[in-house]
Amino acid sequence: MKNKQIRNTAIAGIGILGALTLTAGCGKADTSSGGGSGDKVVLAEPSWVGAQANAAVVKKLLEDELDVKVEAKQMDEPVAFDALNSGKASAILEDWHGVPKKEKKYVDEKKTVVSGGDLGVVGHIGWFVPKYYADKHPDIKNWKNLNKYAKDFRTSESGDKGHFIGAAPSYSQHDKELIKNLKLDYKHIPSGAEAAQLKEIQRLYDAKKPFLTYWWEPQWMNNKIDMVEIELPKYTPGCEEPAAKAKCGYETNQLEKFLNADFAKENSDAAKFIKKFKWTTKDQNEVAGNIAGKKMKPEDAAEKWIKANKSTWEKWMPKK
Repeated sequence: MKNKQIRNTAIAGIGILGALTLTAGCGKADTSSGGGSGDKVVLAEPSWVGAQANAAVVKKLLEDELDVKVEAKQMDEPVAFDALNSGKASAILEDWHGVPKKEKKYVDEKKTVVSGGDLGVVGHIGWFVPKYYADKHPDIKNWKNLNKYAKDFRTSESGDKGHFIGAAPSYSQHDKELIKNLKLDYKHIPSGAEAAQLKEIQRLYDAKKPFLTYWWEPQWMNNKIDMVEIELPKYTPGCEEPAAKAKCGYETNQLEKFLNADFAKENSDAAKFIKKFKWTTKDQNEVAGNIAGKKMKPEDAAEKWIKANKSTWEKWMPKK
């Protein structure tokens, strides 16, 4: 999961934003292999499963309904924005505003990247504990009381400090700095990858053990576990920059799509479809849950959702 990564990601999960790219050169889409503008699309998937769900559904519909050739590639936000600028990418479907400097440079200044509209999904990152622990210790819900309970979160990895389960390194975050600046008795320990974080959280949750973690929405696992958010210092624009001085929580925002400016201007059927692509947090969590939770292949999870939601995706199709 977006905000920074907030889920360079979430609150995962988690994991966290899908992207689309069109093979190109020097800012303009390369149509040599696609038989026409917009016919060859490369989906660049950020590393969280929600982004994979976006890409799987878009890939399936572009191929089956618009006869567009599609290739999937993994590409997180920093690389995706560079690719959008150069023309090697046509669109990113789920941006958490985790690279504000690049967004300002390419969108506001160079104007090589343009907004493609909202994804329809609201993104939020925060610090969370399991509800069963918060029910026993209600005052844990305010960050000022975290040190009071630090001993409950100690592990062999964290030593004499509480263990803070950090997000995958590529996710937008400023938790390590926040822990230091708020003088909290916790050690930030990165998960390594969304899948590893979710597996560890499920293990701890099943054992009813206490844990404090970076967590985010949309996150398919929220359908299986009950989590309670810690109230961090209020977010205000720019309060997390530079990260070394951050003393605030995270922003809640509408996740946004961005397109390469030339690709958007050409307005091919693929571009029109991407601009119209918009679904809900529930939709994304359903597909993501089938991929990560039920271990379905992404194309099968996409097909299942598509069969049950024709009235939704028909609205994304370009008019003939």
